[in-house]
Amino acid sequence: MKSELEKIKLKRLLEELKQIKGKHTELISIYVPADFNIEKLKELVNQELGTAQNIKSRTTRRNVIAALEKIAQELKLYKKIPENGLVIFSGNVSPEEGRPEYKIWLIEPPERLPTKLYRCDKEFVIQPLLELLEAKYNYGLIVIDKGHCAIGIVRGRNIECLKERDSIVPGKTRKGGQSAVRFERVRENLARNWYKSVADDAQQIFQKFNIKGLLIGGPGPSKEFFIEYLPVGLKEKIIAIRDTGYTDDYGLRELVSKSLDVLKHEEISIEISLVNSFFEKVAKNSNLVVYGVEKVKEALTKCVVEKLLISEEFNEVDELYNLIEKCQPEVVLVSTGTQEGRQFAEFCKIGAFLRTPLD
Repeated sequence: MKSELEKIKLKRLLEELKQIKGKHTELISIYVPADFNIEKLKELVNQELGTAQNIKSRTTRRNVIAALEKIAQELKLYKKIPENGLVIFSGNVSPEEGRPEYKIWLIEPPERLPTKLYRCDKEFVIQPLLELLEAKYNYGLIVIDKGHCAIGIVRGRNIECLKERDSIVPGKTRKGGQSAVRFERVRENLARNWYKSVADDAQQIFQKFNIKGLLIGGPGPSKEFFIEYLPVGLKEKIIAIRDTGYTDDYGLRELVSKSLDVLKHEEISIEISLVNSFFEKVAKNSNLVVYGVEKVKEALTKCVVEKLLISEEFNEVDELYNLIEKCQPEVVLVSTGTQEGRQFAEFCKIGAFLRTPLD
């Protein structure tokens, strides 16, 4: 529960930090892994304080020194680096020249931090933390027929369409005779070239993502013919072949929805199943689900929440944080990267499964 809540809060914070821009190279980012010696970190900060005295610009010098002094002061409270590492952001966040506002953030990452970094720049370095929040496994998606294809990827809870293409394979002719035979031969050659071309695209795209598995879909037998043209490395990663009615972005989502059985332990499958279950109970007017801030707050106050669903678009988590900590429900962050997640965000943004009815 706590890790999911912390991830929600961290995402919000990173969005805030991304907007902060320094006038000069005066925003400090520090990343240290758990095995880094805290005394060495304090020594590093003191060394940088000495170096900062030589900065020519008076304003920049003042801002960098103030940011480092804040860090040095906070580090006095630490006897060792936390078990997942430590990330520090410090600097002048005021947009107005001449009216500085110094802030500092000390973050214990939700997972072990592999990165060691010190940077003084015009913006905070947030990419290593963003990478910690990203999904650990990706799944490739291909939907194809002789006329169209879409290539996409499942990343955590999100489905992304990476490429769509139309083929030049003509439709079947109704004429007979030798011309029909020649036409069909040309058509089959074009289809082979089409499958080979899409397979080459897939190889090029998926090698960037180190996919864990591959899902193939499409109407009719085209998808099976296409598989023969995939390189061995991708063939070996196929975990599902499904009939879909579409070969576009919607077809990718249809493919995922029809493959939840093979993705049952992945975040996206868990999310879709939970949201669908939530909507089924809402449709039946079940007294074991509530939605909207006020009803959820009441349920948390009475400690009857079993699972709490929070859309990534919900911006009032901080107001409920203490109640969530007290009630200790299972917390699920619902993305907007799936059709179900977007529907949830549009419908309520926050909802809950209850152990017992409110009334």
